[in-house]
Amino acid sequence: MTILIEKASIVDRNSPHHGTTRDILVEDGRIRAIGVGLSEGLSANADTTIRRIQCPGIHVSPGWVDIFSHFCDPGYEYKETLETGAAAAAAGGYTDVFVLPNTKPVVDSKSQVEYIRRSAASLPVRIWPLGAMTRGLEGKDLAEMYDMRHSGAVAFSDGTSPVQAAGLLLKGLQYVKAFDGVIIQVPDDRTVGAGGLMHEGVVSTRLGLPGKPMMAEELMVARDIKLARYTDSRLHFTGVTSPRSLEYIRRAKESGLAVSCSVTPYHLFFTDADLTDYDTNLKVYPPLRDSATVEVLKNAVLEGVVDAIAAHHLPHEFDSKILEFEYAKPGMSSLETAYAVLRTALPGLSVERTVDLLSFRPRELFGLAQPSIEEGAAAVFTFFDPAGETTLTASVSKSKNNPFLGRTLQGRALGILNGTQLTFNQPGA
Repeated sequence: MTILIEKASIVDRNSPHHGTTRDILVEDGRIRAIGVGLSEGLSANADTTIRRIQCPGIHVSPGWVDIFSHFCDPGYEYKETLETGAAAAAAGGYTDVFVLPNTKPVVDSKSQVEYIRRSAASLPVRIWPLGAMTRGLEGKDLAEMYDMRHSGAVAFSDGTSPVQAAGLLLKGLQYVKAFDGVIIQVPDDRTVGAGGLMHEGVVSTRLGLPGKPMMAEELMVARDIKLARYTDSRLHFTGVTSPRSLEYIRRAKESGLAVSCSVTPYHLFFTDADLTDYDTNLKVYPPLRDSATVEVLKNAVLEGVVDAIAAHHLPHEFDSKILEFEYAKPGMSSLETAYAVLRTALPGLSVERTVDLLSFRPRELFGLAQPSIEEGAAAVFTFFDPAGETTLTASVSKSKNNPFLGRTLQGRALGILNGTQLTFNQPGA
């Protein structure tokens, strides 16, 4: 398969073509040529087998990585499958996705890791299993992380059931240090505000809903940083929402600890005030915070305190969302709109910094190969248009709990090229 991307703005700090507008010719999954006027030379050959991508404003970067998404397979395929999740990721510009172990059975053994890798082998998106840190996600005993690592687990996490016991997390951090592994935590002390349905504040009081204080996150971040310091191991916090948490993380980095963090696009876009209509699609975990907190989160992204953007794609079927707010499951479908939400929430974020958050830093943190846009390299591209618009009218995800359906957002993910597999969303199509 031969593909020609015409007049693409290249965003790749490792490429000699960074910051230029070039034609890119890809043949059988590898970059054959990069230059100006490649289209004319090919036209002279009258080769009708070439797939031409012509899109004003198209940008090309190394493929984006999402580090925290739920594809629900095995066990909850009525919410999402590996196939539909991969389709949503490709439409959103992601070439690589880390999938949560919160399945049935839990991904806590090498056989489950191998099942996911084998099932996803032919998909357009590379699926990377996150191995459970504890057996059955029960938070009692460590899972066989060494075996899972050698079977293809990219990192370890109990996903949406973060480890509560300090002693157990301490053992986990010591265990993964032997093979330079990373543990991912959603920082949440579940004994604090255990019945909370949203952010604790003025809005929760007005709505009559029990609140979840930010202290539940801050306590966990402070504790886990101490454990990371004691073990000298690698720890990543995802879904960070508290300014104090960010300050703890910033100080930990400055002291030389291997601590990193990510935020979600929707925590930069929505506030707790958006819950006044009790929209269950906005019931998420961690909860949406107040407007002052959201501004601090935005500044942390702009200033470089935040290392990565994590979509936190948590799809649900109709019956888990269309019911009373108290009983609705937390989470939203978010991969397809993640880039546009980020672009809309932070219009001042540079294209280079955006690619850093979505591609370079996640790959660095978790040891993934860093593709480069240069001749002879494998084609692992994301196509996007910062000046375009996104209006999602229909989702390719199996679940439709996306609060951005029908909204017009700035920026547009155009698709991916991952080896020989092309997904391209032609504007206006």
